Amino acid sequence: MEEHNILAISPLDGRYANKVGHLSQYFSEAALMRYRCLVEIEWLIYLFNEVKLKGTTPFKAGEIKILRSIYEEFDVVNAARVKEIEKTTNHDVKAIEYFIKEETKGGPIEQYQEFIHFGCTSEDINNLSYACMIRDFVDREYMPILSGLVQEIYSMALEYKGVPMKSRTHGQPATPTTLGKEIINVVARLEREMEIAVNGDYLMGKMNGAVGNFNAHVVAYPEVEWLTVSKNFIQGLGLGANMYTTQIEPHDCYADLFDAMKRINNIVLDFSRDMWAYISLGYFKQRTIAGEVGSSTMPHKVNPIDYENAEGNIGLANALFEHLSAKLPISRMQRDLSDSTVLRNVGTACSYTILAFRSVLTGLSKSEVNKKVIQDDLKDEWELLAEPIQTILRKNKVPNAYEKLKELTRGKKIDKKGMQKFVDGLKIPANEKKRLANLTPEKYTGLAESLVESYVLKVAGFGGCSGSCEGCGGCH
Repeated sequence: MEEHNILAISPLDGRYANKVGHLSQYFSEAALMRYRCLVEIEWLIYLFNEVKLKGTTPFKAGEIKILRSIYEEFDVVNAARVKEIEKTTNHDVKAIEYFIKEETKGGPIEQYQEFIHFGCTSEDINNLSYACMIRDFVDREYMPILSGLVQEIYSMALEYKGVPMKSRTHGQPATPTTLGKEIINVVARLEREMEIAVNGDYLMGKMNGAVGNFNAHVVAYPEVEWLTVSKNFIQGLGLGANMYTTQIEPHDCYADLFDAMKRINNIVLDFSRDMWAYISLGYFKQRTIAGEVGSSTMPHKVNPIDYENAEGNIGLANALFEHLSAKLPISRMQRDLSDSTVLRNVGTACSYTILAFRSVLTGLSKSEVNKKVIQDDLKDEWELLAEPIQTILRKNKVPNAYEKLKELTRGKKIDKKGMQKFVDGLKIPANEKKRLANLTPEKYTGLAESLVESYVLKVAGFGGCSGSCEGCGGCH
């Protein structure tokens, strides 16, 4: 295995195999074969035991068990046999049909072998196989790790909701916030996109023959309600039924999902870059791990490599998602084969995404907030109070309020003494002047902390803070 990994062309199968190799159960050639067997066999069982086609007898429980064992126990030996058959057929789905016929030869099911792949075009099997594959990956791998990442970020937001922090807009000092508020923004964005990504039957399938019209089905069994049969079978697989297709299901649902995954990746990318920047500012320290080296020449280095790895891997994933979303919904007339080779790369995009999420989680596990650096970076930024002071002046109808503060602070450094002297000279009500005199950069964070707490209540099902309670100072 190690030699194989070292010789792998893709780093997903080589360098990163220990992190994403388990995804082969969804995206490998053998996995696709297994999903194809599943669809072929479940369609056969459905036709006999649910549709009860004229002239057939429903399978007995033991026969169904035999049939399902073909895909439930499908292994690399079976996959190798399918590839051997494909050398002759030069057709991957037909090889699956012949493989199932081999597996059922000599038993009670052999007499019904010609009903394997009944009424199907290859794409009936393929589209449902890919949809089941992607669905299983999303449900069992993608959503759990993404939910775990969101939970980690959420916990950080809650822990640091009251840590005042200097904002930076255009890279320059700006109105203070709290560390937790900036982090909860990421949670809110991710959770919104997660709901969009898996809303309802987010993946669709078709089972309607060569060009989507049930032509052969109707000729063979005109009395069967094939539209209902097809819809019920697809929904039984946990997918949405698309009744209007050409030979292929048009993959619009894949574009929807991949675009949502790309947007989620962009949010994680944005977060990773911010964490990188906060580390460079000293807002976060990184725990050292014994034996690790940060630089081949600079012994002191502890680099934010996990966030950098996430950034690079998200770039690769999104480049593929972009192509998948743009390419897959387009096919000439009733079908061309250009989607086939592209679909085989879905697993690559998904694997780079998982790899990126794992990197961010590793980065978070090594990142520790340095409250002193954050505090020191903010406490002497008295010019940031130019905003509230000029707003109070506007409130009291003082002419040229903005201009007065611009003259005092723009491009200049002002200390506490200078700001207080300016406030003392203002001709505004005493209570307003007192409020400004007591204001410090650390205290000027608005409702940042309350916004975090409001999101906590929203998640708990209380609907969040309306700010309408008597004497409201935010939810505490």
